[in-house]
Amino acid sequence: MIQKTLIVVAGGTGSRMGSKIPKQFLLLAGKPVMMRTLEIFHEYDNDIYMIVGLPDEYTGYWEELCRKEGFGLKHSVTPAGETRFHTVRNALAETLPGSLVAIHDAVRPLVSTATIHRCFEKALLTGAAIPCVNVPESLRRTGQGRSQAVDRSTYKLVQTPQIFHHDIITKAYRQEYEKSFTDDAGVVERDGHGVSVVEGNRENIKITTPQDLACAEALLSG
Repeated sequence: MIQKTLIVVAGGTGSRMGSKIPKQFLLLAGKPVMMRTLEIFHEYDNDIYMIVGLPDEYTGYWEELCRKEGFGLKHSVTPAGETRFHTVRNALAETLPGSLVAIHDAVRPLVSTATIHRCFEKALLTGAAIPCVNVPESLRRTGQGRSQAVDRSTYKLVQTPQIFHHDIITKAYRQEYEKSFTDDAGVVERDGHGVSVVEGNRENIKITTPQDLACAEALLSG
């Protein structure tokens, strides 16, 4: 069985949440968000090698939180960078050569094991795979003082984990940073490699606002 590596991107500071602590540390149904995120990947594969990209100023806070909560899942911590791109680049230095590398937002604790499985299986075949869901609302393109309806069936909402062969993702992250890089798939595509799409799960929301946290609480409660 091929080795799996997980990078959890936790470089956020919680500005949009309006919280004194970063959103990855906030409680979700009584447990810190990032702990729930790590637990779901461990549930999927208890041999997965886990790395957390975390700002230096919050490393001690995280260690103390783990002690307080009795959180014992083994993981490494690498320093977050100026941007998401730099956080991932730092963590890639600790990944296992030859592995499949999953990169996941710390604040997406409701990803399903089925979505994780689909991403790993597709990435094993194609080298790069990301989960997406359909756009449920109507879409319009705006600009130059006008708007125009567009076909929503040609668009997808992108989620994580985004999973790649180790050699593909490490090569892609040797590029210079560009402001257009908003996720790992974009970095890989810019390096000339295609990205496959698999079905995500609608509950796999990114918790960035108080409303998102409330929604996640409701989803967890059933």
